[in-house]
Amino acid sequence: MSNVEINAYDPQQVESTAQSFWEASRAFEVAETTDKPKYYCLSMLPYPSGALHMGHVRNYTIGDVISRYKRMTGFNVLQPMGWDAFGLPAENAAIKNKTAPAKWTYANIAHMRSQLKSLGYAIDWTREFATCSPDYYVHEQRMFVRLMRKGLAYRRNSVVNWDPVDNTVLANEQVIDGRGWRSGALVEKREIPQWFLRITDYAQELLDGLDELDGWPESVKTMQRNWIGRSEGLEIEFQVRDADGSALDPLRVFTTRPDTLMGVSFVSIAGEHPLAQHAASSNPALAALLAELKQGGVSEAELETQEKRGMDTGLRAIHPVTGEEVPVWVANFVLMGYGTGAVMAVPGHDQRDFEFASKYALPKKQVIVLKDPRNDEERSWSADEWKDWYGDKTRQIELINSAEFDGLDFQGAFEALAERFERKGQGQRRVNYRLRDWGVSRQRYWGCPIPVIYCGKCGAVPVPEDQLPVLLPEDVVLEGTGSPIKSDPQWRKCQCPECGADAERETDTFDTFMESSWYYARYTSPGAREAVDKRGNYWLPVDQYIGGIEHAILHLMYFRFFHKLLRDARMVDSNEPAKNLLCQGMVIAETFYRELPNGGKDWFNPADVDVVRDERGRITGATLRADGQPVVIGGVEKMSKSKNNGVDPQTMVGKYGADTVRLFSMFAAPPEQSLEWNEAGVDGMARFLRRLWALVARHVEAGVVSSALDVASLTAPQKDLRRKLHETIAKVGDDYGRRYSFNTAIAAVMELLNVLGKFDDASDNGRALRQEALETVVLLLNPITPHACHALWQQLGHAETVLEDIAFPQADPAALKRDALTLAVQVNGKLRGTIEVAADTSREQLEALGLAEPNVVKFLEGMSVRKVIIVPGKIINIVAG
Repeated sequence: MSNVEINAYDPQQVESTAQSFWEASRAFEVAETTDKPKYYCLSMLPYPSGALHMGHVRNYTIGDVISRYKRMTGFNVLQPMGWDAFGLPAENAAIKNKTAPAKWTYANIAHMRSQLKSLGYAIDWTREFATCSPDYYVHEQRMFVRLMRKGLAYRRNSVVNWDPVDNTVLANEQVIDGRGWRSGALVEKREIPQWFLRITDYAQELLDGLDELDGWPESVKTMQRNWIGRSEGLEIEFQVRDADGSALDPLRVFTTRPDTLMGVSFVSIAGEHPLAQHAASSNPALAALLAELKQGGVSEAELETQEKRGMDTGLRAIHPVTGEEVPVWVANFVLMGYGTGAVMAVPGHDQRDFEFASKYALPKKQVIVLKDPRNDEERSWSADEWKDWYGDKTRQIELINSAEFDGLDFQGAFEALAERFERKGQGQRRVNYRLRDWGVSRQRYWGCPIPVIYCGKCGAVPVPEDQLPVLLPEDVVLEGTGSPIKSDPQWRKCQCPECGADAERETDTFDTFMESSWYYARYTSPGAREAVDKRGNYWLPVDQYIGGIEHAILHLMYFRFFHKLLRDARMVDSNEPAKNLLCQGMVIAETFYRELPNGGKDWFNPADVDVVRDERGRITGATLRADGQPVVIGGVEKMSKSKNNGVDPQTMVGKYGADTVRLFSMFAAPPEQSLEWNEAGVDGMARFLRRLWALVARHVEAGVVSSALDVASLTAPQKDLRRKLHETIAKVGDDYGRRYSFNTAIAAVMELLNVLGKFDDASDNGRALRQEALETVVLLLNPITPHACHALWQQLGHAETVLEDIAFPQADPAALKRDALTLAVQVNGKLRGTIEVAADTSREQLEALGLAEPNVVKFLEGMSVRKVIIVPGKIINIVAG
């Protein structure tokens, strides 16, 4: 028996006792040697920032509830944890705190590990790793070396977002309003050598594989389809002439709308395009514009929203059908990294081209018309007013002003132009993808070294596998700019593995998405000589993956891509890394602030603010506790440091206990929806646990239940309670196992507990039924509140044990049957009375009883019954007139 006093619920003591038992008994360590079916439940690994936030708590509690439930239903469950430990934030923190990133990172890991353990998660800690450990990243380096040899990893110049202060490449999402997300510096477009992985070789497979992911949210799959962006079109060649009429290299453009080719009035090219650079060599104004265009980011979102800018290069492209000359313009919305860096501009039928042409007074020409115009406005198209004539795929169009192609529809024009250009060698059909190869180079220190050596004779040479890992030095001093390994000649210095000459190491490190793209597989094979061994095929694919919707594109795309690389390396057999994906909602909270004289805002933490609420619980006033003066109510937003509206999980655990925090996290909202933090709600969950504790205490204090439940001799009230108990079992099992609707599962248990609290039967059978009900409640709540359930299970007379090894309750079909039913009787759909009937009453009897109900008789006066509709067990509806 536990040493916890049943009449005094002390969350800290209860939780410490349970956690000590789990650790001593190695309760959640798993192996592959079992006849149980496997279940791999994985939550996205955290970055070791130094402290858990409520988003972590919600994410990992969802995974823990699923894991514990699956163990109780007979599965061999793996739930691991690790640390996504590389990245720029560690460098910034190291500079600020005057320490090394490694020391800062490992200290944070130790602290956050203790926080996770305090929440009682059923994690197999023997599989833990940090991605900054050489034991982990050596496998990543080995994979990269092999991909180099297969041609799937390569180096080329690329235009990137360059932060001139942090001296690193930024991803598109790290550029905010043209500035670096951390430094605030104006971002530059810069062309530098970068390493890439050929994810585009897998574009079609990544697209097709989405159809197999039935357990992924449709919204995520749609985002991935759009990101891959498969399109079928024509690649068309335009001959180009210089200002003096001499021939230059031709331009190749890709278009999905070749039917608009006759509406081309200019060709737009990227500022980095070789033809633009050629024209700028003799045009100072153009050269100045190209220099200006290097400022700002390279994301499509920024290109779409920025002001359209450009200049005529003086070059002329030759229309491939008409032979007419059209001007070649530099345009700031065209990038070399997308397609060919050149776009045929059709301002009559493309909004971006229309805006550009309108600004620079370039001609617009209508070349398609609707076959079925709905009104005169659609019939009388004007070049001064752009319309998307072909945006609605249900509408039929035909070509006009297109010479021999007049009258053709889209498909007819596509086929005719494709045949013409392929015959003349001026173009070809092509499938194109929006997806671009994955740039994995980062110009920073705290990352996995890219295993490449540069030799003056042999070029870029992969580091031999027997010389891996290339170790990142951890005892460094960061000065604030530049990478320590770039400035360390001793670290860079090496010999070429092919010719033995003096050479230098690559000083770029991998994008941290590399580490998070295959970590799930390493969990399955701790200690393996390769990244994954045969144990991977036992556990993979992941059965349930859990993480935020913000990772829907980049991480999950690379996650799927890397799994295919592992498959092609014959390390795993499956095609996809995870069968099911759950994207949990954000944790949000109220915000409060005061305006500062400089126009900024001083944000106050909700814990420091006293609020006044109306009868509906809405905040109507707020004052700062420190001075009693009003603060502005800023509304509900995602918890963040910038708005100072975060809640420290450890404070809540210290005040209420881990089980209460877990319970609130699961009760406040369904997993996929945003959860609004409300400490009053947390307090309500604490009261519920104390109430359960008290119910068990009163039951136990009344003495040991001496006899087993005699189901055959249950009284009517006992049958009602047992039926309610088994209805709850059925609902909670379905909510946990199928619907992941944990809030409604908790609500069902609360409702059962209300009924149980009113059950006053001290007979032997009544006490036996109460014992069954309390034991069932403990087992039903165990996935969510495991510490309290661990203690309550013992108080109910069971040996100290791991509840996950006990089978989840199963509803007894016999208990669900009712001896009597209460049916609503309606007249023309409106409730007019109720009747109590035996469960086996025939349809004819039900109809007669319904018609005889006194209040129903009253409402039927003067009416004739047309028909009687019976919904078994629920409603009798009399249709009369």
